[in-house]
Amino acid sequence: MQIEFMTIDVFTDRRFGGNPLAVVPDAAALDGALMQSIAAEFNLAETTFVLPPCDAAHTAEIRIFTPRAELPFAGHPNIGTAFALAALRGDAAEPLMFEEKAGLVRLDLLREGSTIVGARLAAPQPLTRGEDVAGEIVAAACGLAADAVATGNHAPCIASCGIPFVLAEIESAAALAAARPQMDVFAKHLSIDQATGILIYVRRQGGDIAARMFAPLHGIPEDPATGSANVALVGLLAGLRPERDLELELRITQGVEMGRPSLLEAAAEKRGGKITGLWIGGRCVPMMRGTLAL
Repeated sequence: MQIEFMTIDVFTDRRFGGNPLAVVPDAAALDGALMQSIAAEFNLAETTFVLPPCDAAHTAEIRIFTPRAELPFAGHPNIGTAFALAALRGDAAEPLMFEEKAGLVRLDLLREGSTIVGARLAAPQPLTRGEDVAGEIVAAACGLAADAVATGNHAPCIASCGIPFVLAEIESAAALAAARPQMDVFAKHLSIDQATGILIYVRRQGGDIAARMFAPLHGIPEDPATGSANVALVGLLAGLRPERDLELELRITQGVEMGRPSLLEAAAEKRGGKITGLWIGGRCVPMMRGTLAL
């Protein structure tokens, strides 16, 4: 059996940057176990598999796998898959609507003139803030001193727009750069069911964000760009602001320490003190096309 695939660099405007994604655009002949094996073979942060939609009004059903587990939702796989399908199918009808385990994900394509250059998604679930996580645990999991975690704006906490992450602010750019994931701490204190990983971040002058994300229990020691965590982050930060009505836009850099610089553009809308919309988007670059021999 011959199955086509393609790879996309997501959240970047240049080759060998951003977060690489493998896309299998016609996965109807594959079962879940084989999808998981293929994702492990690619050994990228995620691989997506495109299936016919359950509802003909939608674009496709999308299944997302890390090297070790299936995810209900993720950011860069949606962005890259939308870009890939638009490239394969020509001028795709918009918006694209993907059926996923976390719900229905809407994507709009980003264009420069007539050229499709990326995509932007709306979070499939409202932001939820879960339990706080001790700063000492976050620091230990990231190989940092306990006082490297900032708590003035918010305690480290679990937040989700479809998939949970620990979100934690770090005191300095130097501490962010020094962070290293500690598998034993993740295994002891942060189960795979509790949180997918830890996103740590610092604020830059002008209000933008620099971030890193570690998910070693999913086979992702570090992720170059994590849309699902950063869309939760923009929602969390918007919710903490005092304004009852707000439109917050953030430019978030990630992957710099890995040599795969990424740029994510996140946005939140707040009305009447409640978060009413969350989005994240970015550019994409096609990299490879090939065939799986199964």
